[in-house]
Amino acid sequence: MRLAAMGLAAVLTMAASACAQPTPTPTTPNDYAKPETWLCLPGRQDACASDQTTTIIQADGKTSTETFKAAAAPAYDCFYVYPTVSTDPGGNSDMVIDPAEKRVVDQQLARFSSKCRVFAPMYRQVTLAALRTAMLGGRSPGDGELAYNDVRDAWRWYLAHENKGPNNQPRGVVLIGHSQGSRVLLNLLKAEIDGQPAQKQMISALILGMNTPVDAAGKYGSIPLCEKADQAGCLVTYVSFRATSPPPANSRFGKTDPEGHRAGCVNPAALLAGKPSTEDTPLHSYLSSKGFGAVEGQAPKPFAKGLTVTTPFVSMPGLISARCVSEGDFTYLSVKINADPADPRADDIAGDIVVAGFTLKDWGLHLIDANLTMGDLVALVDRQAAAYGVK
Repeated sequence: MRLAAMGLAAVLTMAASACAQPTPTPTTPNDYAKPETWLCLPGRQDACASDQTTTIIQADGKTSTETFKAAAAPAYDCFYVYPTVSTDPGGNSDMVIDPAEKRVVDQQLARFSSKCRVFAPMYRQVTLAALRTAMLGGRSPGDGELAYNDVRDAWRWYLAHENKGPNNQPRGVVLIGHSQGSRVLLNLLKAEIDGQPAQKQMISALILGMNTPVDAAGKYGSIPLCEKADQAGCLVTYVSFRATSPPPANSRFGKTDPEGHRAGCVNPAALLAGKPSTEDTPLHSYLSSKGFGAVEGQAPKPFAKGLTVTTPFVSMPGLISARCVSEGDFTYLSVKINADPADPRADDIAGDIVVAGFTLKDWGLHLIDANLTMGDLVALVDRQAAAYGVK
């Protein structure tokens, strides 16, 4: 059991850091003018046109169904980079859309289509197979620079060909990423956006499930952490851990970097409520009823006594709250389950990484980082877009 736990921990650790130490190899660039190089594009029935219908379960057990509809003509865009999901063999994934990529945009991106046009490029990310090689003591064949270059090329193509509104005016855009995708976006922000003309188009950046090193002023380069809902050009970032299980000493998530930069933490729910991120605030979570986000083969916990959920998502108002915490070397979103044994709803949620019955506490709730605050994030980007000037 101990070896299994250590093995998965090594895989996930490499997933977080693979893009930080690239091993470049000459490779032909992708042509992002081809529709097949995109996982999601506006105006087509693709991976982002998934069913987002949700069962709402109140504290008294009463349920209702929340339907979903994509916006007909969104006034701004969302550009998304997905996390490490590829099951392809070899060091880097191919450009073929597999079920793994479809599942992750269903969980992390599709709901944003109610507010923005969604763009999600395929990219040759570092694969799980490459991470397993490294886990076993070999040198990872994954090329982080290749993954970054693909996303950079997709971003440049998007700016040149899709970032045009009425009278050819540039459109505002929200950047969204998780895990490896967030690592890639941090590099993109540094090289292609911060201090560049494209910074004027950035409504905000959602850097989820990855350490964003910020200076004493709370900035990543010149880009500040968001401090209020009606603020544009800023960053929302966090890594999530249970309040009852804070990051242990061996956790890389939320840890201050060697240069002394603390990991940024912004609670989107607190911003919407007009509170500081350090104040406990209820989250508008959208949890998957299909178990995606948990270890493969692990079903989600029951959501309420005697209830069979038939919709893809579940939301339980008031059950989950969170606040940003800075303790020792770690800064993170501390997630609290407000359980009430007297009501019919579940007293806990799934989301931990469990191997042979052993919970890997150093990775917290990484698997559901985006699900935890999805409703808050969708509402927040609309407030940020209005502050940016989108009408």
